[in-house]
Amino acid sequence: MESFGFHDGNITEFLETRRFNARQAVNHSLQMHSSFIRRLSLEKVMEGHQGCVNSVAWNAKGSLLISGSDDTRLNIWSYSSRSLLHSIETGHSANIFCTKFVPETSDELVASGAGDAEVRLFNLSRLSGRGPDDVSPTATYQCHTRRVKKLAVEAGNPNVVWSASEDGTLRQHDFREGTSCPPAGSSRQECRNILLDLRCGAKRSLSDPPKQDLALKSCDISSTRPHLLLVGGSDAFARLYDRRMLPPLTSCLKKMSPPPCVNYFCPKHLSDHGRPSLHLTHVTFSPTGEEVLLSYSGEHVYLMDVNNAGRSAMQYTSGDVSKLMNFTPILNGVELQPAVSNVFSSCLCRKTTFAALLDKCRKLIQIAENTLKEATNYFYGIEACNEVLDGYGHDIGPKLKHECLCLRAALLLKRKWKNDADMAIRDCYNARRIDNSSFQALYHMSEALSQLGKHKDALDFAKAAQLLAPSDSEVAERVENVKRDLASVEAEKNKANEGMPRSESRGGRILSLSDILYRSEVNSDVSQDGPGSEREDSDYDEELELDFETSISGDERDVESNFLHGSVNVRFHRRGDSSRESAGANGICGSPSSSQNDGIPYQPEAAIDMKQRYVGHCNVGTDIKQASFLGQKGEYIASGSDDGRWFIWEKQTGRLIKMLLGDDAVVNCVQCHPFDSVVATSGIDNTIKIWTPSAPVPSIVAGGAERPETADVLVAMENNQRKLCRNRETLLPFELLQRFRRHEFTEGTFHPFECTQS
Repeated sequence: MESFGFHDGNITEFLETRRFNARQAVNHSLQMHSSFIRRLSLEKVMEGHQGCVNSVAWNAKGSLLISGSDDTRLNIWSYSSRSLLHSIETGHSANIFCTKFVPETSDELVASGAGDAEVRLFNLSRLSGRGPDDVSPTATYQCHTRRVKKLAVEAGNPNVVWSASEDGTLRQHDFREGTSCPPAGSSRQECRNILLDLRCGAKRSLSDPPKQDLALKSCDISSTRPHLLLVGGSDAFARLYDRRMLPPLTSCLKKMSPPPCVNYFCPKHLSDHGRPSLHLTHVTFSPTGEEVLLSYSGEHVYLMDVNNAGRSAMQYTSGDVSKLMNFTPILNGVELQPAVSNVFSSCLCRKTTFAALLDKCRKLIQIAENTLKEATNYFYGIEACNEVLDGYGHDIGPKLKHECLCLRAALLLKRKWKNDADMAIRDCYNARRIDNSSFQALYHMSEALSQLGKHKDALDFAKAAQLLAPSDSEVAERVENVKRDLASVEAEKNKANEGMPRSESRGGRILSLSDILYRSEVNSDVSQDGPGSEREDSDYDEELELDFETSISGDERDVESNFLHGSVNVRFHRRGDSSRESAGANGICGSPSSSQNDGIPYQPEAAIDMKQRYVGHCNVGTDIKQASFLGQKGEYIASGSDDGRWFIWEKQTGRLIKMLLGDDAVVNCVQCHPFDSVVATSGIDNTIKIWTPSAPVPSIVAGGAERPETADVLVAMENNQRKLCRNRETLLPFELLQRFRRHEFTEGTFHPFECTQS
């Protein structure tokens, strides 16, 4: 793949075209050109914090950088000198998670949000000189009840900052209306600043009505259409709102039904998972405002189109998810077409273009076929298919597209990374839409469904493939294997039904953390008479308000005892804290609309599907992991990772272009300079790192090695995938988790490295 160029072209040829196209935005195109990205290397390590750096942000001009840390300080850095200008003691009593320069204030106003649930505003004009600076905040907003995870500002608006909190609210703080507010829970509190009340807004799946608490983790405002607001939190769905259509600001004294959103964004294969641990850590608009980027905990990074609502290719409903996996000769009401023979679409009329593109696509497909035959480096075979399908998908004809779809599906099923089977199902589905007699599409669909444990559907596709090739021994073996798997599953079910009830045989049972914390019925018999039943006398809130994270290292599996050893970070919320937000909330979350109470069934909304997926990194250890667009055109995607690296992909094809070591533990923040080919990163280390295209030769890894060992790149990504696949399914002993529910641990018993689990 190294011999194939990227879609932004050759930089020399690009510069030559300036003579013929004077209006071309050269600076925009060159800021993050592939030639520069592949030469990125570490230029400067900026020291000045005493804790994990959880947030970095540039000012609009790119002359200053602001950072927030676990040390509760805000640091202001000079871009030109790469030096610390000011270090402000904020007065926050917990980790700072988000920082922003307020626009149109000559970079004098900065805001911070922290784990103490406060938003604070500081005026830098009151500072002088260098070194430590103590200055009182010009405004302090204490109306949130849980951690503030993200701030948003609107370009051109110097008066307002928005804050997203894990209490389920997004609040609008207008500096013109006041510089402080009473603490949450105060008898005087009547802050009417809630723009979005999503305390009853979380959805377990696309078909379910919103009714759980949605802990907000991230928000963003479009720079091109500032009325558009994007939020993400503790479920799988990012939500797009039009601020002009939202109801008036409300107070926290009563929980409101979630307002209707413009669009839901969620990859189709995640929309009906219903996993409590699946949630978003970061959402952001592209520089053009036409796309959004979603980063999931325990998952990958996904790209979506903002303007695809109403297009059947991208918009889907809950019923469309099952259609992918059901065997039928009709898909989406369109009769499948017979096999076609044209290799390229008719739009390629010039012979030279046709020949060059045909030759390139054939070479890429040959690379993919070789990796499949050699049973090695599946990653590069998949990237070759991505180049054909995502880079030239609009130009190639149905025959070549069908061939490449089936080939990519086979490679995905061999690689077996997180959700590769779901991606293979997509490819097989699209291949069957091209050719209804595609043996390969049916065969690989059966394989994918078997990997997902859907044996009945897998058998349907295997039998359909056998009808097309009755003498094929491989498909006959597949049919028998699926029948055997199905029989085994049925036998296990019967055995379980004949045995003792689960509730009576828990002595040595191991339950998942999600089972314990999210399914109160699991331990209903234990809590009837035990300490957990004395809820009114407890200092802690109910089980569903427990925050948890797990951190498991790669080689800490005890095979004999079937336990995974690691650390658990538990944050108990005291009843006194949570009652502040629920004092006037009229009880628990109910139906999102009164119409449901009148017997009218809930009508599930549609959602926007992914257009690209970015894989290789790992996001399970922290709750603030960012994914960002690079450059003013946003043609590249970057994300931090739990292995201390950060990754850069080509947006169009998902092709990995660069992998750099940015931290001794975890990279959380990746922020591109507004105009220059410069990137700032931070994470668990107490430093900020500045990256520039200064390596002597281009490379896929840091340091500019002329011929990097691709095996090292693959080993790093394979390790990340192993962590990604098992972390959220980590099993813990029932006895330990039972103590959590009975509150036998006192606050402060656990002292893990706090910033690794933020």
